[in-house]
Formats: sequence, structure tokens, C-alpha cells
Amino acid sequence: MRSIDKNTHIAVRGGVILLGTVLYAVAIGLFLDPNQLAPGGVTGIAIIVNRLLDLPTGVLILCMNIPLLILGAWKFGLRLLLSTIFAIGASSVMIDLLAPLGPLTDDRLLAAVAGGALLALGMGLVFKAGATTGGMDIAVRLIKLRLKHVKTGRLFLLTDSVVVLASAIVFGDIDLGLYAALAVIVSSTVFDMVLYGADGAKLVYIITEREDAITRRILEELEIGVTHLQGKGTYTDTDKRVILCAMRKQLLPQVQDIATAEDPLAFLIVTSATEIFGEGFKDIMGERL
Repeated sequence: MRSIDKNTHIAVRGGVILLGTVLYAVAIGLFLDPNQLAPGGVTGIAIIVNRLLDLPTGVLILCMNIPLLILGAWKFGLRLLLSTIFAIGASSVMIDLLAPLGPLTDDRLLAAVAGGALLALGMGLVFKAGATTGGMDIAVRLIKLRLKHVKTGRLFLLTDSVVVLASAIVFGDIDLGLYAALAVIVSSTVFDMVLYGADGAKLVYIITEREDAITRRILEELEIGVTHLQGKGTYTDTDKRVILCAMRKQLLPQVQDIATAEDPLAFLIVTSATEIFGEGFKDIMGERL
């Protein structure tokens, strides 16, 4: 029975990843790429290089991700590697298969909005299924190993801005750069809604035997505060330190990944926080600190 449940879970997860890669490929192959819109990240770089070297965008995305995957596996372990390879490979093939069809719309404003939304929806489904689409999320994590003081969000903003600016220069059209920037904004907004929902903040309790390792990674990689509560296991009659962590909704999947990577048996309780006051959130008057 457990074997059947496990196989069903794997099949469902694979189906969600496949659906996400299809939407991801449609966004790039039928909206963004044929309209010369480079929405940041590895995808945007591949679209730019495609115009310079006349190589298939899907092949370029796959080739650019190979060294990132190798470095990611070396630095962060093999977890999620197979599902990520599947997502990158499937989306790259589908992008090139869709390319001959041309754009679904020649209106670049519509292409930026629709392409950015579909891109985010596809990425959100892949992330929800426990995989990634590779690209800059691996690169940014690698940069963070050397530049721990730089916030992750700023690194993503910097890399996307550089790619969008480069697209405007390479294509010789400032309008293309502005439309690409719009696609990035739409994608970021939709991605948050798909992956994290409408709740503004999350409160997580983590009960684990590896509280020091989990705490260290949360502090160093996510730069959010952690509080240790003193607890006691009634069954084992042993003292425990419970990790309490309040965060913005966008960081919840990363906290879950860190906890389960360090301790697969970790016990997590996740709740929604209506409001959080204090450093990094709001002061008592409701203004952002």
C-alpha cells in the first residue's frame, strides 16, 4: 500500500513538473523569444545570445544550465538535481519545438504581460513540485557563498537589471528593454501569488535534533531572525530547543528546504501571521521598518 502511495506521489509530482515546463516553454517560445523580450536570468541571456549567434534558444538555455547544475550539485548536494535536470531538459526541448510556430501576438505589450504571467505560473508549479528551473537561482546561491552580506533579493534584481539593459543595447531598442522589464515585474508578481498565496507573513516552529545547523543556515542564507524556545519532549522526557522563525511569505519554501535538508525527520508547524511588528516588518504604527 505504501509503495502504491509513493508511486502515485511520484507520478503526480512528475505530472505537475511537466505541466509547469510546458507553460514555461510556451511563455518563452510563443511570447517572449519571438518578440525579442529578454526577461532577465539565464532565459534572457539565451534570448540575447540567440540573436547574436543564431543558435536555438532552448539549446542555449540547456547549455548555460549545465555548468550551473554541476556547481550547484558540488556546493549544495544532489538533492533535487534529477527533477531539476528533467525540468530544464523538457522545457529546453519544447522551446525549440515551439519556435517555428512564431509569436502568438505581435503586440509586445501583450507579449510581455502574457509571457511574464505564463513564465511565473510555470515556474511556480515546478517549484511547488519540489524542483527548480535552474538558472539564476543557482547562480545567486553560489554568489551568496562569497558575498553573504548582500541580500538575495538585491542580487536577483541586479542580475535581471543587467540582462534587461543588455537586451536594450544588443537589440538597439530602448522600448524592448522597457517591455522586458515589464515582463520581469509581471513574472515576479504572479510567481509570488502562485507559490506563496495571499498571506503576508508566515510563522514557523521547527522541532529538530539539528537546531544549531538549521539556525546557522537560516541566519546566513536568508538573513532573517531566529528565536530558540525551550521545550521538553513528553514521550522522551528530554529537553529540546524549538526554533521559532517569523518571515515574509516568499521565504517559506527556502526555510522548509533548509530544515528538511539538515534533518529529514524535522517536525515543522507553519501558520499564517496576520501582522508582524518589529525590525524588518512594521513598527507599531504600521509603517515599514
